[in-house]
Amino acid sequence: MSDKFDVVVIGGGPGGYVAAIRAAQLGLKTACIEKWLDKDNKSRLGGTCLNVGCIPSKALLDSSQKFHDAKESYGIHGISVGEVAMDVDAMVNRKDKIVDQLTGGISGLFKANGVTSFEGFGKVLANKKVEFTAHDGTVTVLETENVILATGSIPVNIPPAPRTEDIIVDNVGALEFRQVPKRLGVIGAGVIGLELGSVWARLGSEVVVLEAQDSFLSVCDQDLAKEAAKIFKKQHLDIRLGARVTGSQINGEEVEVTYLDAKGEEQKQTFDKLIVAVGRKPFTEGCFSDDSGVKLDERGFVFVDEQCRTSVPGVFAIGDIVRGPMLAHKASEEGVMVADIIAGHKAQMNYDCIPSVIYTHPELAWVGKNEQELKAEGVKFKVGKFPFAASGRAMAANDTDGFVKMIACEETDRILGCHIIGGHAADLIAQAVIAMEFGSTAEDIALTVFAHPTVSEAVHEAALAVDNHAIHIANRKKR
Repeated sequence: MSDKFDVVVIGGGPGGYVAAIRAAQLGLKTACIEKWLDKDNKSRLGGTCLNVGCIPSKALLDSSQKFHDAKESYGIHGISVGEVAMDVDAMVNRKDKIVDQLTGGISGLFKANGVTSFEGFGKVLANKKVEFTAHDGTVTVLETENVILATGSIPVNIPPAPRTEDIIVDNVGALEFRQVPKRLGVIGAGVIGLELGSVWARLGSEVVVLEAQDSFLSVCDQDLAKEAAKIFKKQHLDIRLGARVTGSQINGEEVEVTYLDAKGEEQKQTFDKLIVAVGRKPFTEGCFSDDSGVKLDERGFVFVDEQCRTSVPGVFAIGDIVRGPMLAHKASEEGVMVADIIAGHKAQMNYDCIPSVIYTHPELAWVGKNEQELKAEGVKFKVGKFPFAASGRAMAANDTDGFVKMIACEETDRILGCHIIGGHAADLIAQAVIAMEFGSTAEDIALTVFAHPTVSEAVHEAALAVDNHAIHIANRKKR
């Protein structure tokens, strides 16, 4: 191929497609290579996030929550609906339509912005050349000035529970169940395990979550983790900590799982379906020639600097294959940053202000430092908390579980972190992210006027509570 590009992006997920669009907007001749094929063998943009990750899982989470509300919660509002039934096929088909619409939308955006799309596999060669292998096996070498590698991540497999076609599955298979399993096992109590476990628990599955760690949700503030554990128990999620899976045996249409419990004693549990959700690893295998010059660590992550430059000038890497959390929005913003840098602009990302969310109900969301991290660092801080049980808007919505917790520096009052468990936590956390991005203090939030009645007032009250000025709860007594 004689065409030469300014930028070739390898990977069309939330990091890659955003980088490609941004680069094209900046006047750079841009190509994007995506290898994804759907179950009908059709090429799809959007990567894991749009096809089998963020978007389809949220579709199922919302559908299952509406079913649960209709079955369990409408009565308190005076709404009688009679016997409620779930058509799982219709739920999954709706999910597929949303995926179709969004992935097709990216194709439209590529056309609108002049991005050239290649369907197949990309490999970084020496001297910033890119080997493109089409799905039919045709190989072409693309000439480019810059490469952005955004190949994403894949599920981690574990030897004690090898995947099968329909009984032992990863997150992809868990999105395709066409019947509600009576007994569902989930290995891993992380984001994916809790979200998918929640979907099927709401629809009637008896869900057991086996987590090897002795602590629950160690990645987030432990106030949130304790509250979440209490709420999930009420929701009939049986979460067993210190449970190390040692083996699995398929018996007909069920699977027997063997694991060591927290006391080290062997236990067995039989399930109709088993979801393996123990984490993800970077997809970098086969993405570089031996002489590409790009350096990786022993786990397959690409070494990059704070602006996502690799060890080779003109070659960048973003998203799940580099340091930092594996989050779609982190990948997208890295893509924008890199495109801006290639175009000659000054660009930087603030890695201290990346929000994290778990889309259970209630949702968990946080940004910045948590209490245990600050204690370990010896930082002096103060805390303000406000429960949704004291929020008039949350009461009106019958959604009063959880709280907002704001942490500020004891000396400067600068917000160091915000941690929310409750309805709309994923949306509310953006207020804290914006505040922290601008270096705000808790007092800045306290002096801001919030609309009433809204659940966002809980953020306002938590900021007030940092200095014992909360209005709608009793403040803790000063020592």
